[in-house]
Amino acid sequence: MSTQKSSASAAATSASAGSTKAPRFRIGEGPPPALLLIQTLDLATVLLCLLACLFAYGETPTVGYAIIAAIAAALSGKMLTAPDLEGVLNYGSIPSRQVTRVVVEWSAVCGILLLLAFSLKVGELYSRAVILSWFASTAMALIITQEIQVQLARWLNRRGVVASSHVIVGAGTAGLELARHLPQAAFKGFFDFRSPERLPEAVALGKLRGLCSELGDYVRRENVQLVYITLPISKSQRIRDLLDDLRDTTASIYFVPDIFGVDLIQAKVVDLNGIPALAICDTPLSGSNAWSKRLLDVALAGAAVVVLSPLLLVVALAVRLETRGPALFRQTRYGLNGESFLVYKFRTMTAREDGDHVVQARQGDQRVTRVGAWLRRTSVDELPQLFNVLRGSMSLVGPRPHAVVHNELYRRQISGYMVRHKVRPGITGWAQVHGLRGETDTIDKMEARVRYDLEYLSNWSLVLDFKILLKTLFVVLGQKNAY
Repeated sequence: MSTQKSSASAAATSASAGSTKAPRFRIGEGPPPALLLIQTLDLATVLLCLLACLFAYGETPTVGYAIIAAIAAALSGKMLTAPDLEGVLNYGSIPSRQVTRVVVEWSAVCGILLLLAFSLKVGELYSRAVILSWFASTAMALIITQEIQVQLARWLNRRGVVASSHVIVGAGTAGLELARHLPQAAFKGFFDFRSPERLPEAVALGKLRGLCSELGDYVRRENVQLVYITLPISKSQRIRDLLDDLRDTTASIYFVPDIFGVDLIQAKVVDLNGIPALAICDTPLSGSNAWSKRLLDVALAGAAVVVLSPLLLVVALAVRLETRGPALFRQTRYGLNGESFLVYKFRTMTAREDGDHVVQARQGDQRVTRVGAWLRRTSVDELPQLFNVLRGSMSLVGPRPHAVVHNELYRRQISGYMVRHKVRPGITGWAQVHGLRGETDTIDKMEARVRYDLEYLSNWSLVLDFKILLKTLFVVLGQKNAY
């Protein structure tokens, strides 16, 4: 006992003297390295197809082609979804929608590249035959590549390279949910402190292996590689006993907190100067995600302003001719991180309300002008917000910004309302393409809009942004609830 105390005292003294460094942590294991290597074949395919097209047409690789290759590589890394190799290994089938997904995602990459070339006026630097051939051939090559990836993963799996055998301690909500997300082929089963009668779901799955007291022997006997502990943190003594029992094994051990009862927004594990932390609510737009979305916004908004400039001028003139007052209406809204900005719209009403009292437009509203009624019905009144996008106060896609007075009202009534402001507000959004456009005259409508906005934050991707933009075209053509 005295020896243990002296050792603890020595360790404390050493730490306080700064002779030892704080422990560093590897945040998460992620997919096996072999699968990660296989997944890089998508990127290699994109670049090799470009080289093949250059040589096929006798073109010399130039700096211009190197730049477009680098941009394509960056976009492909974000927008191309790697095949679910672990899912294929577990369930033995290739999703039938894989071909469609590959074509849609690669088409999105091609669309951005064309918009960039158009906006920057650099199209003459490239051979049209090379670029079009590259676009077409890469789509086919990616489909073939992903099939090759699947077959390689299966070949490695048969040789024991991919899957890591694992068990889960705790057959509660967290354990059952974790089991659904892990490779089934390598899942050995659950261990728990409770009797089988109290764990009907685990028993029904046929995966209950025994009590926690039997875990150490089982891990040693079966050479289990990974142990996931999903017990509540309140069971700290039992967790310590488990760790003591597992010290005589070579298994990697992970503690998985039960967070399934919490609304998660971009939840992920982060490293805070060597200390692991679980981000429950975070912005999806950080690092490369932020600049890739901003690049998309600037390219599309800039191109739209150029193409639509005659329409913008005609509408501005029509607004001025019908009623006295400015063509543009400006109103204070909350944007990124809750900071206020002025949103631009074509004026559609005789009133120009802002501040502490703003009344939403209703069907048959006498304040709406004749030109304004058409502008609101077709959403043309929103087009000046393209300049908000170019200035950086808005995005093409995101939660719609509300008047300040409405923000102050709903932030007190709707849980999670202000989380919408973790990204730039958008001209269109996930809620709008689900019919939640126009007047929100009841709290239920606003709650539904906020639910869709939070769902957008939780599942953001550039592909989702493209999906929303395409859906917006159909929604605007068939929408009836904008007054």
